[in-house]
Formats: sequence, structure tokens, C-alpha cells
Amino acid sequence: MSIAVAKHFNTSIISADSRQFYKELSIGTAKPSVEEQDGVTHYFIDSHSIKDEVTSYQFEEEAMKVLQEELESKDVVVLVGGSGMFIDALCIGLDNIPNSAEVKLQIQKELEENGLEPLLVELMESDPEYYEQVDKSNAMRIERAIEVIRLTGEKFSDLRKQKPSPRPFKVHRIVLNHDREVLYNRINLRVDLMMKAGLLEEAQSVQNQRHLSSLNTVGYKELFTYLDGHSTLEEAVEKIKQNTRRYAKRQLTWLRRHPESQWINHGAENDMLNAVINYFEKNQ
Repeated sequence: MSIAVAKHFNTSIISADSRQFYKELSIGTAKPSVEEQDGVTHYFIDSHSIKDEVTSYQFEEEAMKVLQEELESKDVVVLVGGSGMFIDALCIGLDNIPNSAEVKLQIQKELEENGLEPLLVELMESDPEYYEQVDKSNAMRIERAIEVIRLTGEKFSDLRKQKPSPRPFKVHRIVLNHDREVLYNRINLRVDLMMKAGLLEEAQSVQNQRHLSSLNTVGYKELFTYLDGHSTLEEAVEKIKQNTRRYAKRQLTWLRRHPESQWINHGAENDMLNAVINYFEKNQ
């Protein structure tokens, strides 16, 4: 759908999927192949290595440069995603919160040695407000909050409430709306297709780097459990489907936080494309 929209406006696509950046992760991230990209320029696909983790702050900086360059010659750029924090980073902006490679490395070492639970306890004691909001299985967000708290001695939730910079462009949010049962069936089918395409082998190829935050990801962590002998392959695949459905629910919750979004029912491609074009022409 994004390619159809990009072709109509003769423009490019920026991916805000926080895992499709990584060259080593293709099957488990449902990364579009060169053929699927269909001649449309895509940014932030295969742009980084898993060893060079991309934070939402880094994405904001790098994607803003791309966007500004693209908008010099184009009226429209298509953003596709994905990851709510990364979409908001570009469309709204992030607070100017400090970071430290040294502190981050220390926290990652603690996570590797002791697991996530001690960091969750620290977050609950230091910033109960953010603790209640955060996805408690998302190690990257937990690590980031702890990093900021240790650096500043302030609550992460308080620092996040500062007003970000205004954007020099207008954002149109369009959501393709699936019937819930259809969506879940598509998720289950996609996981089966990923397994047939070699997801297990891909997980094995990056298993020795599983300590990286970029690999604390649905599709990989469940297969690592299988490879460690803690579940059967069937159990791991079923867990991937379950966790993907849960992630989809969280995505929908995030999308509803933006009431200005235009929801378009999923259907024939031409019908959806015409709905997007009509909406854009009325609201540009």
C-alpha cells in the first residue's frame, strides 16, 4: 500500500520499523525484498548492523536529515511503521534527554548477567509513573529509562514531559483498519510463512549476539528459548504468534492515541489508494 501511495506521489518511503534497520534481520522482521520495494527508494531498510543499535533519538536525527533533503524536491514523503516511539520521534520530536555510552554499557552488562527483573525493580522504585506505563518486556525502553535516571537523578517520566521542537512539515496519519479476526489470522499465516522461509536458521545465525537489545524481539527470543532446549519448536512458533498478536494490540492502542488519524478499511488496493488520495487532497 505504501508503495502504491509513493508511486502516485512520485516520492520515497522512510521505514520507522525499529528492527528493519538491521542488515542481519530480514525474515523475522518481514523486511521488504528489493523486488517488493518495486523501484521505490526506501530509507532505513538494511541501513545499520545489529552491533550498532539505533535508538529513537538517533532515528529522529538521521531521519530528519533524510526528510529535509527529500522535501527539497518533493511535496510528500511516505513514512511507514511500525514502532510507535520511532514514528513519534520523527513526527512530533523527542525531549532533549541526556545519554551516556558508558552508563548504557554498564546497564547492558547487568541485563546480560542478572536479567531484566532487577532493572524493573529499580525502575519501580525510582519512577513508579513510568513503570506503570512501560511495556515490561521491552528491555530497550527499560534500559533507557534506567540510564536517564542514573545520569540525572530525576524521574524519566518527568523529563519526557518537556515540550519537543516544532516540526517544519505537516503530518497526515493514515491507518489501515483490519477486522480483528482477519488481522490475527494474517499474523498466524505470516509466522508460518516466516518459518518456511528460514526464520529458525536466521535466529541460529545471530544467536551468539542475543545479548543485544535489537534481538530482544518477537520471533527471535522465542526461538532462542527453543534452541536453549526450554521449549519444543511447536511451542516456540505458537508463542511467536501469540506475542505478535499482543504486539498488534499495543500498536492499535498507540494508534488510537492520535484521534486525528484517518482510518481506512482494508480492502482492494485501488479502493484504499483512492481513499488515501481523497483524504490527502481534502486535508493538505
